[in-house]
Amino acid sequence: MTTIVCYGDSNTYGYVPETGLRYPREVRYPGRLQILLGEDYAVIEEGCNGRTTIHDDPVDGWKNGLDYLKPCLNSHKPVDVVILMLGSNDLKAAFHLSAKEIADGAAVLVDVIRKFTEEKQGFIPQIILVSPPEIGAGIRKSPFYGAFYEEAVDESKKFPEYYRAVAEKYGCIFFNAAEYIEPSETDSLHLTPEGHKVLAEKLFEVVRENVQKG
Repeated sequence: MTTIVCYGDSNTYGYVPETGLRYPREVRYPGRLQILLGEDYAVIEEGCNGRTTIHDDPVDGWKNGLDYLKPCLNSHKPVDVVILMLGSNDLKAAFHLSAKEIADGAAVLVDVIRKFTEEKQGFIPQIILVSPPEIGAGIRKSPFYGAFYEEAVDESKKFPEYYRAVAEKYGCIFFNAAEYIEPSETDSLHLTPEGHKVLAEKLFEVVRENVQKG
């Protein structure tokens, strides 16, 4: 069985923009990806609301994506594929980070994945580095306005350039989510059911074309 770990934030978790609850497994993208791939694959959902790349949240410090990465990889090994989609929360005003600095944080995670898995399971999984969806233009009307400001919208548009460079440097498969999906109009951050559906379908194509079944 081929094990795929989806490591991300609230859009991997399946946050519902209208209620703050969680979409059912068959709606959120990792669950849909599992259905599409079938029983030869095990798709592991590792999404956490508010998770960053490598930065401690001033309110919820435990949401640093770097801190949990090694335990996550170790508990699910052997891991064949990691789908890494983080960076949106790093655009919060509290962090004062540029898209390039956020991509540099993602690069740290990629480097940890490569080195840790080589040591602990004897091989490096294929890494699909996902450049996150853009922040919606209506962020001023979002309940998350204050944590995110208009600057985050423009900065999120720069993600693909820098994430692609990281993917090329580390031999990852690059995937630009913003090419296919956008956040809901409700909060300008989280995906609609249709967004999850499209993301799953596009990542299914990437996995099918690039990953050998174990």
